[in-house]
Amino acid sequence: MSYILSILPALTSGLAITFEVFVVTLVFSIPLGLIVAIGRISKINIVSRVVQLYILIMRGTPLLLQLVVVFFGLPYVGIVLERNTSALLTFVLNYAAYFAEIFRGGIESIDIGQYEGAAVLGLSKIRTFRRIILPQVIKRVLPPVGNEVITLVKDTSLVYIIGLGELLRAGEIASNRDASLTPLMVVGVYYLIIIGVFTEVFKRLEKRHSYYQ
Repeated sequence: MSYILSILPALTSGLAITFEVFVVTLVFSIPLGLIVAIGRISKINIVSRVVQLYILIMRGTPLLLQLVVVFFGLPYVGIVLERNTSALLTFVLNYAAYFAEIFRGGIESIDIGQYEGAAVLGLSKIRTFRRIILPQVIKRVLPPVGNEVITLVKDTSLVYIIGLGELLRAGEIASNRDASLTPLMVVGVYYLIIIGVFTEVFKRLEKRHSYYQ
C-alpha cells in the first residue's frame, strides 16, 4: 500500500493530461460533429463531397498516424504546434468525423412525415430541427455516442507517441523504473472507474430520453 501511495502523484499528473484530452475533445468534437453531419446531408453537392472526403480521411486512417502527421509532419510545411495543441486538434477532428456519421444516421432515421407535419403547422426549418427532430435524434444516437465516449477514454493513451505524459505512460514509466506490474494494475483500475462512471451516466441519459419511444 505504501508503494501505491508513493506512485499516486505521478499517476495523478498523468490522469490530469488524460482528462484534459478527453474533456476538450468531447466539448468540441460533438458540436463539430453535428455541423459536419448537416454538411454531409446538405443538398449543396460541393459541401457534401468535401465533408465526405474529410470523413473518409479521418475514419480511414489510424488515429496514431494522424497524431504523427500533425505533430511531426506539419512542421515540414511551416506549421509548428505545441504537443498539447497537436493532440487536441487531432482528437477533435478525428472524433468529430465519427460523431458526424452517428448524427447523420440519427437525422436520416427520422420519418419525412415529421418534417411535413411541422411545415403544415407553420414551423420554420430551424425550429423544426431544434424542437422536433433534434430531441429524437439525441435519443437514438445515445448508445453509439456512449460507445465512442468510452473508446475516447482509452484512445487518450495514444498521445504518448508525441511525448505527452498521460496516465498509461506515467504507469509504464513507474513500472519500468521499479520492475513492477503494480503501477499498470493501478492504471487499469483508474480506467475501469472512469469507464464505469461514464457507462452509468449514459444509462441514465438513455432512460431519461426513453419517453421519445
